[in-house]
Formats: sequence, C-alpha cells, structure tokens
Amino acid sequence: MKSKLPDIKETIFTTMNRASLEANAINLSQGFPGFQPDSRLRDLIAHFTQNGSNQYAPMMGIPALREAMSLKTEKCQGVKTDMDSEWTIVSGATQAVFSAVTAVVETGDEVIVLEPAFDSYVPAILLNGGIPIHVPLSLKDFSPDWDLIREKVSNKTKLIIVNTPHNPSGYVWTKNDLEELASLVEEFGLFVVSDEVYEHIIFDGREHYSLLSHPVLRQRTFVCGSFGKTFHITGWKIGFCVAIPELTVEFRKIHQYVTFTTVRPAQHALAEYLKLETYLGLPDFYEKKRNLFTDGLENSSLEFEPAQGSFFQQAQYGHLSQMPDRELALKMTRELKVACIPVSSFYADGSDHKIIRFCFAKNDDELIEATSRLENLDRLF
Repeated sequence: MKSKLPDIKETIFTTMNRASLEANAINLSQGFPGFQPDSRLRDLIAHFTQNGSNQYAPMMGIPALREAMSLKTEKCQGVKTDMDSEWTIVSGATQAVFSAVTAVVETGDEVIVLEPAFDSYVPAILLNGGIPIHVPLSLKDFSPDWDLIREKVSNKTKLIIVNTPHNPSGYVWTKNDLEELASLVEEFGLFVVSDEVYEHIIFDGREHYSLLSHPVLRQRTFVCGSFGKTFHITGWKIGFCVAIPELTVEFRKIHQYVTFTTVRPAQHALAEYLKLETYLGLPDFYEKKRNLFTDGLENSSLEFEPAQGSFFQQAQYGHLSQMPDRELALKMTRELKVACIPVSSFYADGSDHKIIRFCFAKNDDELIEATSRLENLDRLF
C-alpha cells in the first residue's frame, strides 16, 4: 500500500519514552506532568461518571463547559465570545489543530510553519494536500523573524500556524508579534491556526496575548487549547477550539467526522472545576519548578536562558561537543539515566543546533535528582 505520509517515521516522543523505560531513567522527555491532578477534579469526574453522565455529549460540547470557557476568556483576555456559535470542545488540542487545518487547507495551498515546530502540524498539512513552508525562528530567543516570514509568503499561502507560549523553546509572543502577524493577515488574506495550549504557563510577570485579543486576528484565527496542559490531565485528551461563527461552522464540519464528540463526564467535571479558577495560580506553580530545575542546571556544563513560558527548558551543548543531539539524548538516557528530547526533531530537515529540551512538569525530587545527574554530562563527550 502506498503511504500517505511516506517520510513520517516513529515520533521522537515514542523513541525517547521507550529508551527511558528501558534504561529506568528519569523521564524529562515527553511533555506530561509527573504528578496527579487536583483531587477535587478527580472527585468531580468520579461523581459525574457514577451519576449518569456517560452517553454522547452534544457534538460541540456540553453547554455548561462552553459557557464556562466563554466567561473565562472574557475574564482573562477581555474578549467576549459566544458559547453557542464560537466554542467547540474536542478530543485534545492535536485534534483541534488537525480539524482547523482541514477546514482551511486545499490541495496546493501553502502553509507557513515556524520551526522548531510541534510534530503534528506538518502531517496535518500534508494529509490535506497542502505544502508546508518551513521558516526558522530566531536562534537567539526563538522569536519570529517577521522579515523572513514576509519573504516566504506567496500568492499560494493560505494559512500560518503559530504557537505561544512556544514548544520547545518557551518563547512568549509580545504585542508587537501580534501586530506583525495582523499586518500579514490583512495584506495577504491569511488564515491562522494558533496553538495556545500553554496559555496559563507564563513566567516573570509576562502576559499571554491570545490571538483572540487582536481585532484583526480574531476574524481569521482558530485558537486551539488544552485542558490537559492547564489542569495536569493530559491523559483525558480534552481540548477546545474557539473561532468566529463563520470559521466555527467549517471547523465543526470536520470535527463531527473525526471524533464527533468528546468524553462527557470529563466535560461536566471541568465545567464545575473551572469555577474554582485554579488556573490563576498556574504561573507561580510552574515558575517555581522552572527555577528549581534551572538552579540545578547551573551546576552542569549546559548553557541556557530560562524559559519564558510553557513547561519546557531548552539547553545548548555546542560549546562542549558536536555530537548529534539525537545521539546525545539517547546516550544521556542510557548512561546518566535522564531522558530529554533532541530539538532537531522539531525541524523538518533535522537541523541540529546542539539543543536539547527538558520537561520540568515533574515532582521536585525528580528535578533535583535529574540535575544532579546532569552534573556528570561532560563524561559523555
């Protein structure tokens, strides 16, 4: 059988998770929390499971959860949205991105992808007959190079996929970034898919500027998000997409034939749990973990700038060795018993800038032990 994705191999996350298990290593590779969600949320899903909320939910999501998200967005971003015509609850942000891309991209359309990029973007483009146009972010801080992006836009460009806070670098978009993107959107009539799954994980007093908050971008953007990243429930696979009604109509046409609906008791549980506004404490919670990890990392020979957001920390080792980053990641897993992700995996051409990525959404004792082991990094070279 002819493959629709002939160049797509096993994901680096699968590779590193397997290597971590085989080596009995501390797994700082894939981005999932190493601790339980709030017991109150676990009690809520148990309650709704036990009390009958186990059949199909409405295709667009239960009203209570869509209303809660609409209220939350007004509180956090100052943007009013319509719970009925603009919000869709989906089975994870990856599905949201796929459905949004599918709603827009036709055969031959070009799509701007800013690299390093999460690995689900390009397959979604290819499966819809699109042509990914890879544009590197600035290596200094992984901010968008707007002059270069503008050079890559053509009369075939239909869509640009953006991500803030950014995975893997942790860069957080500024108001100027939004203005630069808005200028391109207006000039070329582009659509945007905005991956904002780390919206509440922002450090050092920064703010998250959702694309929803910009009047021009609001009209052309599918904003995709994740309850899993916000509430430490990645295994629930539940997310959302919010867009103006015209875009949501097209999004739902795809969504209804991908998953149709999303697990119902989780929706009821989240609708109730959102009333507690625990997400307001998330920046401080994760900033403490970032600081704990980076304080320990100072004792290693790695070089880094503390992440601005997300729950990932990148580090450079090119001053120590020219060993390929994938080779180093596997060697580090086997010999130091600490697993990470080689950042070359986030580039379509495998560009290797000697950068590795760690996930610090783990228990404090794991982070302390991991950085202690990384003090021995030099012996791998």
